[in-house]
Amino acid sequence: MTAPKYKRIMIKLSGEALAGEKGYGFDFEVIKRIAQEIKEIVEMGVEVGCVVGGGNIWRGRNGIDMDRTTADYMGMLATCINAMALQDSLESIGVKTRVQTAIEMREIAEPFVRRRAVRHLEKGRVVIFAAGTGNPYFSTDTAAALRAAEIEAEAILLAKNVDGVYDSDPNVNKDAKKFDRLTFMQVLEKELKVMDSTATSLCKDNNIPIIVFALDQPGNIKRAVLGENIGTVVEN
Repeated sequence: MTAPKYKRIMIKLSGEALAGEKGYGFDFEVIKRIAQEIKEIVEMGVEVGCVVGGGNIWRGRNGIDMDRTTADYMGMLATCINAMALQDSLESIGVKTRVQTAIEMREIAEPFVRRRAVRHLEKGRVVIFAAGTGNPYFSTDTAAALRAAEIEAEAILLAKNVDGVYDSDPNVNKDAKKFDRLTFMQVLEKELKVMDSTATSLCKDNNIPIIVFALDQPGNIKRAVLGENIGTVVEN
């Protein structure tokens, strides 16, 4: 069997990915498929961290007339619900999993402790990082970049609803150009919507490549881990 290109990775899943075509809440068949794909790479010896967004339940920017801090904290709580759903699905198929939260809630998850997270990874457990960075005004993209740097992940797998990075929205512009490879500076200069600028800068400064690919194509997580040419790679 082909050896994986990466030993330790961070998977960033959007909350919408867990909703499937429903657009809100959970599509448990989709969650089961994601869990099965993660199990496959764990069995290959890959150490897996994961950050899940909360957009299938609540986004901070949805709180138009709300205090921004309150709205963002609500979004962090939404990511905790998603993390528990993914944990349950993983453990139902025999994958040992831990949820660590940036906001302390000991009854349902561990508080984030970097050394403990790394130890879990070394023991073959999937670690799901919830509640973002624990601070308002920061996205789960930034949380994924920050946690990836902290656990010394070799790459971020950015699973989205499009098959890579384009120069414009491919759902609107049928002539949109897809990029196979980009540098972090190109992403920042062209203002391409890969991750937000804070997350992109974090990855650039810590030399963590980002692999952007379509989650709805079964097997893509494994292909990305093996280093196959899928989606778009962003690196220095």
